[in-house]
Amino acid sequence: MIEEVFLISTQLEATNVHVGLNKGAVWSLSAAHLMNDLMTVGIVPALLPLYKESFHLSYTETGLIVLFSYFASSIMQPIFGYLTDRKPLVWLLPLGVFLSNLGLALTGVAPSFAWLLFFITLSGLGSGAFHPEASRGTHLAAGKAKGFAQAIFQVGGNAGQALGPLMLPLFLLHTGTQGLVWFTLMAIFAFFITWRLLPWYRSRIEQEQRKKRQIEGRNRTSAVILLVLVVILRSWCQIGVAGFLPFFYTHHQIPLSRAELYTFLFLGAGAVATFIGGTLSDRIGKKRLMVASMVLSIPFALIFPRVNGSLAAVTLLAFGFTVLSSFAVTVVYAQMLLPRNIGLASGLMIGFGVGAGGIGATFLGWMADQFGVPVIFNLIVILPVLASLISLWLPNDRELDLRT
Repeated sequence: MIEEVFLISTQLEATNVHVGLNKGAVWSLSAAHLMNDLMTVGIVPALLPLYKESFHLSYTETGLIVLFSYFASSIMQPIFGYLTDRKPLVWLLPLGVFLSNLGLALTGVAPSFAWLLFFITLSGLGSGAFHPEASRGTHLAAGKAKGFAQAIFQVGGNAGQALGPLMLPLFLLHTGTQGLVWFTLMAIFAFFITWRLLPWYRSRIEQEQRKKRQIEGRNRTSAVILLVLVVILRSWCQIGVAGFLPFFYTHHQIPLSRAELYTFLFLGAGAVATFIGGTLSDRIGKKRLMVASMVLSIPFALIFPRVNGSLAAVTLLAFGFTVLSSFAVTVVYAQMLLPRNIGLASGLMIGFGVGAGGIGATFLGWMADQFGVPVIFNLIVILPVLASLISLWLPNDRELDLRT
């Protein structure tokens, strides 16, 4: 798998697809994305068993934690994206990632469930402010390599999501939720590396504003709605596995540390697939890769709850690789569909995906309370089937104005 990543990177370097690419900015934004998503999308689902035990919660209340985190982020991302398309606010880049990290760190000293939800919401709001500006920065740093740059940016986020479950067996199972306060140091570091980008980012924004009137192409709202539906269904798959797989395996007498390792395999494979999918999409097309991603994930969604041991690990690797390989592609594709609203496009894709995950977590938590955790994994297979059918109705890349 690593060899495939290296081969694709080498092939791309040999072409002119990297013309205008600012690698330093893209990798810095990717690192900030890793820290942001580690503290929100990654570690929050992994922490649910600890939160549930510390505050004596039901499954439904446990799902509310993800809902408050993800929903706050999902609401704010399109709003911030729309507002900053009109007037960019570059300072949201460091402030947003700082708050997303700090809010999660403060949950370690939350005195009650209400305060826990407050700090979780603060973290979600910070993430909502960070993502549109970071995605816009990646777009501006990409040059002609839109898929490749977005893949680097998104693989940072997916790596953060994958590393989240590992924080429990490596650290938090020994310290408890109180150990989360140490992540305040990560908040400071994330602020520093994004603050350093502001002079370059402000300059590129000014250049883009001068060229804005020359942008050609029209927004395709109906296609964006279909794309949002695909992202929502994919997000439900992701949160269903990341949030409830530990409960599923502990129900079968598997230690929590091993259950979190299985979750890491699923999300880690998705992080690798995000990079490969983004780079391949520059060559084979966004729609083609999205359809393949959803269709190929169906058999693994069906198999993984029914196998054990090493076979379960391999199946989860394959499921994560296939279903999450379109992660970067959907953001670039949305920017193609909304060429006049780049920030809004990014906010919709990432924000609605995150928000849908929160709603899905609450619904799945209710299902677990009513019918048991195993039922959830019998329903997940339906989601990529629906996503596959919807993605077939999206316009082909050649129908879009690629000059945008």
